[in-house]
Order: sequence, then structure tokens, then C-alpha cells
Amino acid sequence: MNSTAKVALVVGAGDSLGSAIARRFAREGFTVCVARRNANLLQGLVDEISAAGGQAIPFGVDARREEQVIELFAKIEAEVGPIQVVVFNIGANVKFNLVETTARIYFKVWEMGCMAGFLTGREAAKYMAPRGCGTMFFTGATASVRGSVGYAAFATAKHGLRALAQSMAREFGAQGIHVVHTLIDGPIDTPFVRERFPELVASRSADGLLAPDDIAETYWALHQQKRSAWTFEIDLRPSVEPW
Repeated sequence: MNSTAKVALVVGAGDSLGSAIARRFAREGFTVCVARRNANLLQGLVDEISAAGGQAIPFGVDARREEQVIELFAKIEAEVGPIQVVVFNIGANVKFNLVETTARIYFKVWEMGCMAGFLTGREAAKYMAPRGCGTMFFTGATASVRGSVGYAAFATAKHGLRALAQSMAREFGAQGIHVVHTLIDGPIDTPFVRERFPELVASRSADGLLAPDDIAETYWALHQQKRSAWTFEIDLRPSVEPW
């Protein structure tokens, strides 16, 4: 372990926002530990960060599984360095009408979007609290504050994640841990969005979708905030987004 290393962990380092956050912190000299269920899907991101002069380490983990999350944090703390930043960025966005939502679907979405956040936040707090410093990010969505037709499972998970973040901010803020809930209120510019909502994309200008790199810039700015003026919650949306 390098006790002087700056270490950031991104749980849910997908191909858009999670990757953008990892790249942003890597540019600032952080050793970025990136995690998703299939570690093989992280190689492109690791190579990209390495080519830019940064350092990234991939981890395969199912964040719904307590023993895997415990092992992930223990391994990073023992072999990489003390974790200063943790980002929980698992999405779990699915759409089902209520009567078509099976118990299995509902539970799985809650596991991914809320339970995994609890496990991640709890393990982060175990290491950060004794050191009296650290930043935790929980990525939220419009569904964090407003349910919608077809999104009962997703909204339940995101409401729960927001409540978790609030509780953690109040418990650990005085102990030096900055807990942030970022409310992403709008479509992120990803291949998935462009393929699934072509009419929406066509109706908007180039900056009418949330750019992952621009969101990541906000995460970096929030991490740098002084303790006298911490932000708990921030909502991000394109200028053309109705709200």
C-alpha cells in the first residue's frame, strides 16, 4: 500500500458517466479504482486513462453482494492506498407498468439502486470516519424526488438512495466526511439514449443533453469544496430541460 497515494473508487464505472468521473479524477493524480460486475468491460477505460498518463485499476464486483463489497474495500485499502473519494454510480433504470412488475424485478432494481449504495456507503464510512476525511457521491436521478408512470421500482430505489445519502450526510458530516447526492435531472448523452430516444435527440441542440464530461467536472468541483460551505444536494440538467 502507498499511504501517500490519492485513491478514488468508482462503483458502477459504466461507459458514460462512471467512466467520465474516473477520467476526471485520474487527471488530478488520483489512482482510480473502477468497479463493475464484469471487469473485462473496464479494460478500454483503464487503457484510456493509462494512455493519458493516469493510473486505473479494474475490479469485478457485484455491489449487491455484501461479502464482495467488503472484500473490495479491504483489498484497495491494503494494496492500493487509503480511499479518499467514493462514487456510487449504479443506475438500475428500467421501465415496467406496475401490474407487469414482478417481485423479482422490483427486488432486483432495489438491490442495484439502493441496497448496493448502502453497502458501498457503509464500507466507505468504516475507513473514512477514523481518518476524519473523505468524499462520497451518490448519483441520483429525477426519480429520486418524483415518481412517474412505469418507474415505480426505479423511483423506490432512487428515493431510498437519497434518504440513505441524507442520513449519512447528517451522521458523518461532523466527522469530516462530505456526502453528496447528485440529482441528474435529464437525459445523459449516451449511445443508449441516442438509440432509444432519437426524436428527443433530434429536437435538441448539441448541448441539449447532459454531457458526461461536464457532469464529471461538477463532481470534481464538489470534491474541492471547503468544509465551511459544503453542498449536500445538487441538481444538474440541460438548459432546455423542462422542470
